[in-house]
Amino acid sequence: MKSTLPLPRSSAPTLAVDSAPATAHPNLWLPRVVFAALLAFCLTPWASPPVALALGLVLAQTVGNPFPALTKKYTAKLLQFSVIGLGFGMNAHAAVQAGRQGILFTVASIAGTLVLGYVAGRWLKLGRPVTHLISCGTAICGGSAIAAVGPVLRARDEEMSVALATVFVLNALALFAFPPIGHALSLSQQQFGLWCAIAIHDTSSVVGAAAAYGKEALEVATTIKLARALWIIPVALGTAVVFKQQDVKVKLPWFILGFIGAMLLNTYVPATHTVGLWLVQAARLGLTVTLFFIGAGLSWQAVKSVGPKPFTLGVLLWVVISCVSLYVIMLG
Repeated sequence: MKSTLPLPRSSAPTLAVDSAPATAHPNLWLPRVVFAALLAFCLTPWASPPVALALGLVLAQTVGNPFPALTKKYTAKLLQFSVIGLGFGMNAHAAVQAGRQGILFTVASIAGTLVLGYVAGRWLKLGRPVTHLISCGTAICGGSAIAAVGPVLRARDEEMSVALATVFVLNALALFAFPPIGHALSLSQQQFGLWCAIAIHDTSSVVGAAAAYGKEALEVATTIKLARALWIIPVALGTAVVFKQQDVKVKLPWFILGFIGAMLLNTYVPATHTVGLWLVQAARLGLTVTLFFIGAGLSWQAVKSVGPKPFTLGVLLWVVISCVSLYVIMLG
């Protein structure tokens, strides 16, 4: 589903929540050795995106992440290049068809989530900035939407951190929960890909869950999610109008253009197919490492910082959009 506003650096959870080691370990070599060993495992065929995320979470909660600044810095960039690489494995004609099927879902779910978020935020007596940030993160693409809208709102650092931590925790849950639910309900590849793109916040978790389900699900989910991410632009501009902010600048996410370019090359330039296979494989490894970095960035302190009310809002919005979209998909 990675800022100055100029748009966020990616569609992944931009880990504004500092990933300080969960426990201060007197022997720095131990966290580094464990980090290196787990990272090396993530580059093997036995690792998968959910496994990589789980390993990162275990690292964060035990010896801690010894390189929080580096993982935070490279998470966004690695996801961007991974998404572009995945484009070399996709067909433009199939992507257009998938995009047509998802456009109505996208518009309805974004509008509905923002309205529901506003009403629920007032009911919970949350501040408007936090409410709007969590609503935008749920409606569009998680951390990227929050990173884009936050400067428009002139949100404080703590408001940004709370919103990012909320959607990130739910992203981790979705990555593990969605594939088993899809199999239990016998969802087709097309159905599951559409559901992922609508109901999971960040591109990293969308791609990870869809990749675990199947190749067609991955193609559908990636295409629709990236099209969905473009809604950052009108939503950010709309936020500036509603909250009466001025001098707002929003830029197109460059990595989405790169994904489109890679997909067009794969479709219309057969000479790129051989190198494209290698690039797709590298992109999948990159995605696995990205999710390891994301997991390593979620310390217990970050989870506790969310608080009950913002987390309640995030869970409410996520459950509603997941259940409603699933019902409509299965009905259709």
